[in-house]
Formats: sequence, structure tokens, C-alpha cells
Amino acid sequence: MSRDEQGLDFSTVIASTVHDMKNSLSALIQAHDQWLARLPEQSRSGSEQGVMEHEFRHLNGMLVQLLGLYKLGINQLPICPDYHELEDFVEAQLAAQQEVIRHRDVLATWRIDTESPLGFFDRELVASVVANVLTNAIRYAGHTLLISVEEEGEQVVISVNDDGAGYPQRLLERQQDYVQGIDQQSGSTGLGLYFAARIAALHERNGVRGRIEIANGGALGGGLFRLFLP
Repeated sequence: MSRDEQGLDFSTVIASTVHDMKNSLSALIQAHDQWLARLPEQSRSGSEQGVMEHEFRHLNGMLVQLLGLYKLGINQLPICPDYHELEDFVEAQLAAQQEVIRHRDVLATWRIDTESPLGFFDRELVASVVANVLTNAIRYAGHTLLISVEEEGEQVVISVNDDGAGYPQRLLERQQDYVQGIDQQSGSTGLGLYFAARIAALHERNGVRGRIEIANGGALGGGLFRLFLP
């Protein structure tokens, strides 16, 4: 049987569908923003608007992850590391989430504690990881979240900490097995952490690969996500 007779590979069909869904979502977000701009100021800040903003970002993040995982699976996810200003990077991540942060009434702060103002990484890939972590942190935070950047050994560590209830114990106990099926209580699949771990591992210098860690505690006492970049 020829390849044409066998039909399309199912993963290719899914990836194409996800790509179309992402385009449709982008068009929906743009139309929503245009509609929102025509509303009176007092009608733009309701709790429902905060939910829509948050879910738009959540859906977009999931689609980005699915496309990224597909490309990883076929070795077609390019990595283009370069030097980036850490302060500019962190501010850009928070700026992208500003509307959701405002509607959720979360106080978001950041702190950079490194000798060098620069980090060496693929900006787009790392931004997709941080965006997903921030989306979840905003969802589960009580009132506050903190992004911090520090050095540990010869690695740059980007951390996201919130003051919520923290990660479930099952995730903490199985740090190397993030894809654990759907948690019926939280709805979590672990795919976001799996994606983050794969992106981190693409960053390698002098035989050291990037990695992630999750814990509970930190400065704010809730969930603490740490991304190590060599």
C-alpha cells in the first residue's frame, strides 16, 4: 500500500487542525478587542471580562504547546538562542498579561538579582513557557505573584511564585513524570510542565542542559516554578 493510500498521519491532521484553531482564536481575540474598545469605560472592567481575557490566553497557550510538542516530536522545533536583556524580557511577559492581572486584581511584581543584565536563551520558546506558567499562577494566586531572576552556579534561574494553595502533592512527588493523565479534581494534564521541561532541555551549554523544578513555598508561600537556563 502506498503512502497516499494509507492516508495522512493522524498527528499531522491534529497539528494542522490546531494551527487552524490558533488562527481562528487570534481572529476572535482581535474582534473581541475591537468590540471592547467601542464599549463605555464602565462596561470594560467587569468580572466577566477578566474571565474572557484569562481564558483567551489559556487557550492560546495550550495551542502553542500542542504545536510545539508536535514539532518537537518530528525534530522541527528550531532553537535560536541569543543574548537578551533580562529586565526587558520580564517586563514584556508581565505587560502581555497586564489586562488579565488587572481584572483578577492580582499584584504582580518582579525582581532581578544577577551580576549580568543579559541571559542567553531562545526568547520565543522561553516566553511561551513563562506565559503558560504566569497564566496558571494568575489563576491560582490569592492576591500576589512574583517573577524573579537570579543566578545559581553558571545558570540563570527564572522563577514564578504565587501566594495560592501551591502545586498538588502528586505533582511534587513525580517531578520527572509530568504527563500523568487528567486529574479529575483540578483538570490538570501535566502537559504544560512537560512542555516546559522539553523546552528547558533544548538549552544546553558546556554539557549542561536546562531543566525545571516545581515546589511549594518561596517568598510568597504558594506554588514556585523555576526554570534553569545554562
